[in-house]
This record gives sequence, C-alpha cells and structure tokens, in this order.
Amino acid sequence: MIRILDWYILKRYLGTFITLFLIFIPIGIMANLAEKIDNIFENEAPLMEVLKFYGNFTIYFANLLFPLLLFISVIWFTSKLANKTEIIAFLSSGVSYNRFLRPYIIGATIVSISGLLLGMFVVPKASKAYNEFNNYYLKGRKTKVKNSINLYRQIDDNEFIYAHAFYPKEKTALKFTLEHFENHKLVHKISANKLKYNEKDSTFRLTKYVKRTVTDSIDIIESKKEHDTIFKFDIDRLTPVSYVAETLNYFELKDFIKQEEKRGSPNLSTYKVVAYKRWSLPVSAYILTLIAVAVSSMKRRGGMGANLAFGLIIAFGFVFFDKVFGTMAAQSDFSPIIAVWFPNVVFAVLAMYLLARARR
Repeated sequence: MIRILDWYILKRYLGTFITLFLIFIPIGIMANLAEKIDNIFENEAPLMEVLKFYGNFTIYFANLLFPLLLFISVIWFTSKLANKTEIIAFLSSGVSYNRFLRPYIIGATIVSISGLLLGMFVVPKASKAYNEFNNYYLKGRKTKVKNSINLYRQIDDNEFIYAHAFYPKEKTALKFTLEHFENHKLVHKISANKLKYNEKDSTFRLTKYVKRTVTDSIDIIESKKEHDTIFKFDIDRLTPVSYVAETLNYFELKDFIKQEEKRGSPNLSTYKVVAYKRWSLPVSAYILTLIAVAVSSMKRRGGMGANLAFGLIIAFGFVFFDKVFGTMAAQSDFSPIIAVWFPNVVFAVLAMYLLARARR
C-alpha cells in the first residue's frame, strides 16, 4: 500500500524528472536548429517537414538522455531532502532505509516500463523519420550521397541486390541491379538506371529496364523504357546500414536479425547491440536511481553541489563505458551482449556498494 511518504517522494521523483525534460529538450532543439538552420534554408525544407522533424527529434533525443536526466533529477531532489534533514526525520521515525527506497523503486519502475515501450515501438518510427530528414535536408550533398552510396544486400540464399545510391525520402535507387543465382550459377540479372517504389500498390518502377536471362545455349535479353514489377524485398532494405536497425520496432528487429544471421551479414554485431540496448536502457534506470539515492541521501559539507559533482562523474563514467563497449562490439568480434550489459553489471555492483555505505 502506498502511503504519504511514498507519495511525497514519488511526486518529486516524477515531477523533477519531467521538469528536467521540459528544460533540456527545448535547449536541445534550439541548439540543433541554430546549427542546422542554414542547411534547412539551403535545401528548402518545407515548414511542416521541419516541424515533424523536431517532433521526432524530441522523441529521439529524449530516449538518448532519459537515464542521465533521471539520474540528475534523483540526485537533485534527494539532495534537497537531505539538506533539509527530511531524510534524517524519515529514518528517525522508524522507517528503515530499505523502506525509504520503496518510492524510488516504484518511480524507477514507472519510468523503465514507459522507456521500454517507447524504445520498442515509438522511438524506432521517430528514429526513421529523424534520420531520413537529417540525410535528405540537413547534410550536405556530398555527405548525403556518401551515406547512401554503393549499397549491397543479400536478400535470400539466391538473390542479391545492389544500388549505386539510395534516397530514403524519395524511396528511389539509382543504378539498381538484382542478380538471381541457383546452384551458384547466375540465372538472370535485372538492371535499371533508376528504381522507384510506389507505396500505393507496393510495386517498383524500373527506368531503362534490362533483364538478362542466362541459358545453356544463349542469353535472352529483354529491355524496356519503363517496367513495373513486384520484388520480394522491402525498399527499406536499401536503408543505409548506419541506422537501419534503429528504425525497426522490436518484432521487426528480431526478424531482421534472424535474416541477417542467415545471410552472414558483416554488420550483425551492430544490429545486435541496438537490440540489446532496447532492454538494457530501461534497466539502467533502476541502477542509476539506486546510485543517485545512495550518493545524495547523506548530508554533505558541500551540499547539493558536491552531490551533483560526484553524480556527474559517475554519469559520465557510465556513458563512457556504454560508448566504448558498444563501439568495440560493432567494430570487432567482441560479444554484443557482453558489451551492452557490462556497464549495467559494473554499475549495479557500484550501486550495491554505495547503498551499503549509505545504510550505515
């Protein structure tokens, strides 16, 4: 049963967390807008597209920052409680330290479940729109082509596709090629100067279409100025490798990783890191909450400033571990699951140690 003490702390837990979001998100938007405003005007981005972009930017940015903002908010309001000797009053009234932690655990559960659902289903959609707008309007033309150039994918055991350049916003590929093999022999090859996906009927239009069918005697060549057809791959399969996994919801990502495992994709570790982080990020909310309480529940000579300084060192340490091990997994044979969960394990041990000290 939730009592007055629980409500008192829980309201401050959630209230301070939401307040920090309302402060930092506009700052992030203004900083991004100040940096990208020239590219927005140069590339004539429509106003509605810009507004949609910053709506998706808010979700994307909030998902990245939520563990750290949660950590800072817990240190902030818990330090205020400690400085006003309210925590001493709670514990002196017969409330155990473990009982004192209960509203923090409830708050972390609410935030973690919300973060989990957002990360599994809402953030991928926002990430896709965010990256598409970023590539199409905000990056220079050289960068835009570089990010989407010479794309090669294996669709299944028999088919391979290649595109010189792909533009996600327009769902268009240039210099497209599809090769179909059977028993390691080329059966037919389709090429086109341009491939355009039609969302209305899920068809592909190929411009300057050429199909070469290989037989034992002669090669049969068919060519058309334009040709509409259906392929069994999704146009998003041509999305640049750098962020394709971020744009898929949990179930799509699971299927995508299974397909990439069958194809022997060289980027499999990158995709698995994204998948594991969908689970590890909400768990980090619990760990950082416990560390923040342990750090800030004791009244220190330096007051809130000392708690925040110590807390920020821990927070940057967590980010450092997360980035370093994530990069190691993506660029080497290092296990993705260890890379993602190792920072949580290390800081969970730290949380237990700090809590043991705080209980004294």
